[in-house]
Amino acid sequence: MLVLSRQKDESIMIGDDVEITIVDVRGDKVRLGITAPKSIPVHRREIYDAIQREKAEKKTE
Repeated sequence: MLVLSRQKDESIMIGDDVEITIVDVRGDKVRLGITAPKSIPVHRREIYDAIQREKAEKKTE
Protein backbone atom coordinates (compact mmCIF):
# COMPACT_ATOMS: atom_id res chain seq x y z
CA MET A 1 0.00 0.00 0.00
CA LEU A 2 1.26 3.44 -0.92
CA VAL A 3 0.64 6.00 1.84
CA LEU A 4 0.72 9.68 0.92
CA SER A 5 0.26 12.85 2.93
CA ARG A 6 -1.92 15.47 1.29
CA GLN A 7 -3.53 18.70 2.45
CA LYS A 8 -6.79 20.33 1.46
CA ASP A 9 -7.00 21.12 -2.27
CA GLU A 10 -4.06 18.82 -3.09
CA SER A 11 -4.50 15.84 -5.42
CA ILE A 12 -3.04 12.53 -6.42
CA MET A 13 -3.27 10.95 -9.86
CA ILE A 14 -3.94 7.29 -10.57
CA GLY A 15 -2.79 6.64 -14.09
CA ASP A 16 -3.65 9.37 -16.58
CA ASP A 17 -7.40 9.40 -16.02
CA VAL A 18 -8.21 9.30 -12.29
CA GLU A 19 -7.65 12.26 -9.98
CA ILE A 20 -8.39 12.21 -6.26
CA THR A 21 -8.55 15.60 -4.54
CA ILE A 22 -8.72 16.32 -0.82
CA VAL A 23 -11.82 18.51 -0.58
CA ASP A 24 -12.05 18.97 3.19
CA VAL A 25 -10.57 17.71 6.45
CA ARG A 26 -12.65 17.91 9.64
CA GLY A 27 -11.37 16.13 12.70
CA ASP A 28 -11.01 12.46 11.81
CA LYS A 29 -12.95 12.73 8.52
CA VAL A 30 -11.58 13.48 5.08
CA ARG A 31 -13.79 14.39 2.12
CA LEU A 32 -12.47 13.26 -1.25
CA GLY A 33 -13.37 14.39 -4.73
CA ILE A 34 -12.83 11.81 -7.46
CA THR A 35 -12.62 12.64 -11.15
CA ALA A 36 -12.68 9.56 -13.40
CA PRO A 37 -14.02 8.58 -16.81
CA LYS A 38 -17.61 7.29 -16.78
CA SER A 39 -16.26 3.91 -17.92
CA ILE A 40 -14.51 3.44 -14.54
CA PRO A 41 -16.92 2.60 -11.71
CA VAL A 42 -16.19 4.39 -8.43
CA HIS A 43 -17.81 3.03 -5.25
CA ARG A 44 -17.27 3.21 -1.51
CA ARG A 45 -15.71 -0.08 -0.33
CA GLU A 46 -18.84 -1.27 1.48
CA ILE A 47 -20.93 -0.73 -1.67
CA TYR A 48 -18.31 -2.48 -3.81
CA ASP A 49 -18.33 -5.47 -1.41
CA ALA A 50 -22.15 -5.64 -1.56
CA ILE A 51 -22.06 -5.63 -5.37
CA GLN A 52 -19.49 -8.44 -5.36
CA ARG A 53 -21.60 -10.52 -2.92
CA GLU A 54 -24.67 -9.99 -5.10
CA LYS A 55 -22.76 -11.12 -8.20
CA ALA A 56 -21.49 -14.22 -6.37
CA GLU A 57 -25.03 -15.07 -5.20
CA LYS A 58 -26.38 -14.79 -8.74
CA LYS A 59 -23.68 -17.18 -9.98
CA THR A 60 -24.72 -19.84 -7.43
CA GLU A 61 -28.41 -19.68 -8.36
